[in-house]
Amino acid sequence: MTDADGLLAWLRNADPALRWQVERDLADAPPSVWQATRARVATEGHGARLLREQGEDGQWEGGAYFPAGFFDSPEARAPGQPWTATTWTLKDLREWGLDAAVLGDTAERLRRNSRWEYDDLPYWDGEIDVCINSFTLATGAWLGVDMSGLAQWFRDHQLADGGWNCEAEEGRSSRGSFHSTLNALRGMLAWEQITGDPALRETRHRGEEYLLSRRLAFRASTGEPVGDFVTEFVYPNRHRYSVLAALDHFRAAALVDGVAPDARLREAIDMVRDARAPDGTWHQGTPLAGRVWFDIDVAEGQPSPWLTMIALRVLRWWDAAAQPQPPR
Repeated sequence: MTDADGLLAWLRNADPALRWQVERDLADAPPSVWQATRARVATEGHGARLLREQGEDGQWEGGAYFPAGFFDSPEARAPGQPWTATTWTLKDLREWGLDAAVLGDTAERLRRNSRWEYDDLPYWDGEIDVCINSFTLATGAWLGVDMSGLAQWFRDHQLADGGWNCEAEEGRSSRGSFHSTLNALRGMLAWEQITGDPALRETRHRGEEYLLSRRLAFRASTGEPVGDFVTEFVYPNRHRYSVLAALDHFRAAALVDGVAPDARLREAIDMVRDARAPDGTWHQGTPLAGRVWFDIDVAEGQPSPWLTMIALRVLRWWDAAAQPQPPR
């Protein structure tokens, strides 16, 4: 699979949720081709399977972030958490390119029926966890909900260092987190892409500077690597940070902002190159613990089509830039 044509053929032989992105981002297929493939997400493969699991109340498994009854079940004492409730399922469908129109009145049904497990708050108002709010901001915009109130939440809760931290709202931290900050950035970028509203752009740029000043992988205080997790690549990564996930965000953000790659991404780019296996692919890491509807990608240690597609499009973007731009 090391030759480019063989690798591309392997990636094309995938679920429509992945294949349309291969066609658009790696094969330079015309819009008519990749858009037709993307439309199949609703009727074939992973997307169609998730759609069949939706309940009459608009939710999946009867819960917002966790399945109904989770905290009183033995599953609550198992490692990880289930990835089958409403927020996670809608996040997957959105990121796979499903046309929001396929979901019909889901947004209204969630407004009527879905409440957060935290303080029984209304679904579209969000709650206090920045990662949860980032997923909700993006998904609400996708489904046509006015999310301007939750958008303001991200400006109000940005920390002094420019990042966000899921533990900050409960007073356990006043410093940004790599994981939380990337999730916030991805949610804000998706909101801007969907709505065209640039109101959060300055806030997003400040949050991106939090990661860029740390070269996506190093502590600001000591310059030491922040943790092994930065080079532990897994798909789906759910909420977990890695330099690959961060680079995929910076690629998407650069396309929205119309800028070249920032030179401070170079070390993270090298980390992605170094993780490439001899067969030309990137291999699956250790999946996050917890029950899933079905396996989306391959088992641990196997060549991962999803990770390979993401890595190749990041490297293609970087390599195509004549000269990465200096820090802004």
